Amino acid sequence: MRRRPRQRDFFAESLALHEKYQGKIEVHSKVPLTNRRELSLAYTPGVGAVCKAIHKDKNLAYRYTLKANTIAIVTDGSRVLSLGNIGGYAAIPVMEGKALLFKKLADIDAFPICFENYHTEFADEIRNIAPVFGGIALEDIAAPKCFELEEALQGIGIPVMHDDQHGTAIVVLAALLNACRVTKKRLEDVNIVVSGAGAAGFAITRMLAGIGYTPDLFPSVHDIIVCDSRGIIHRHREGLYGNKYKFIIAEETNKEGRTGSLADAMEGADICIGVSVPGIITQKMVRSMNRDPVIFALANPSPEIHPHDALLAGAAVVGTGRGEFPNQINYALAFPGIFRGALDVCATRISDEMKVAAAHALANYIKRPRKDRILPRVLNRDVVKTVAQAVREAAIASGCARTV
Repeated sequence: MRRRPRQRDFFAESLALHEKYQGKIEVHSKVPLTNRRELSLAYTPGVGAVCKAIHKDKNLAYRYTLKANTIAIVTDGSRVLSLGNIGGYAAIPVMEGKALLFKKLADIDAFPICFENYHTEFADEIRNIAPVFGGIALEDIAAPKCFELEEALQGIGIPVMHDDQHGTAIVVLAALLNACRVTKKRLEDVNIVVSGAGAAGFAITRMLAGIGYTPDLFPSVHDIIVCDSRGIIHRHREGLYGNKYKFIIAEETNKEGRTGSLADAMEGADICIGVSVPGIITQKMVRSMNRDPVIFALANPSPEIHPHDALLAGAAVVGTGRGEFPNQINYALAFPGIFRGALDVCATRISDEMKVAAAHALANYIKRPRKDRILPRVLNRDVVKTVAQAVREAAIASGCARTV
């Protein structure tokens, strides 16, 4: 029997890999540079004509420069994976890894932009580097900074999306659509509990409840209860008004005004989505839910409940963020295709319609969902093409496509 590599062996191998290659991405020339004529065409004096054309019409940067296929992956390193606030330097390997995914899956050139310290001018600094990029992926930025930053950067003329929020929410919606097909429940009839009110929890809640989304894009769920470390978020909870984002959650969810713990929230629920901490959900909580419950335990590296335990407790469908279990719910299923589609039409932003179209494209990719297969596998290039096509069409329909 082949021995499974121990975790420390895996980490040592990863360190050796990064040391050998000194990173995972590099820049390559697209044009030849072997003689004076080629130099004059690519650089001075020939490049002057290109500069003049763009000076007259900024949109021509999409035709003549790398802007058409390049995005910035921006972080301040304040919430990197499960490592927390480790700063910009330590975040570089993760941002490089994401750039690698963009290139391999969607043929997008992406470059890490890692800030070491967050401050009030962060949005201005990103806005000032925007001219060279066709889009900006915000990554591993702690809440509530990530909400504030994304809001501040909307309207700068290129797509800006915080993947931890919207990438996760899009994939969760896709997974829920197919989980409902498996359990024969309607999305608009279910009661959902979200464990975690950070970036992912906030975005998932907003999407499923239709908060801030264009009406009638899809039927919002019957009700959602959101829990944080203090329990159920409700309108009358002490200290709530000091947090704008939890206030929004309280105003738009928990119609019955329920109070108490996560265990109280899960009683009688149809679906529980965990984006919080390992081990917080018990089998007893799962058993207290309605018939054929759905559990998405997405905490990494360890889920809120082990899939085996959830199934033994009666869960009909279980998903996690881990690749070794069935139903991996990973935002890598969404972001390459979303940005590919957005770049293809030189989009000015990523609209509600584009996000929802991406979710439906992911769900519909699985023709016959089963309890152990509600989403396609990560690293499937055909999935990227499918999502990109849906996003392109939605961008055009919602008026976000730029004519160049």
